[in-house]
Amino acid sequence: MTTSFSFKVLVTATLLGAAGLVLAHGNVTPQEVDTGNLPELGDEVLIENPFREGNSHGDVNAQAVEVGESAYAGNCAGCHGIRAMSGGLTPDLRELTEWDDEYFINRVRNGTDRGMPSWKKTLDQNAMWAIKAYVESLPKPE
Repeated sequence: MTTSFSFKVLVTATLLGAAGLVLAHGNVTPQEVDTGNLPELGDEVLIENPFREGNSHGDVNAQAVEVGESAYAGNCAGCHGIRAMSGGLTPDLRELTEWDDEYFINRVRNGTDRGMPSWKKTLDQNAMWAIKAYVESLPKPE
């Protein structure tokens, strides 16, 4: 009887541990993003953030940052940390200075082989560029 009991305890502990790992990943259900009155960017993928000050729609940068903050909180913070401050498992997005706009949009649209999902079916590029504008607005770590 001791072997049977020990086996049941081991199986229960394993299942609870696995459940904890699944729940620790965070909310992976994509959240809808209201891009408000941001200019519609269309379907052709842009390779430069149009919402950055000085670019084609830079006059709406403050609005894009606000939209991006909400979009980031609902879709990115679960893995990349609140206000883009990673806990160490994923990159601290505030420090990714080598990521140019083209790299960013391709990475977000297509995902990675290391676990980042593709967002092209759930977020339009308005939301993606707003997220980039938000991350760029955050203070860099010291």
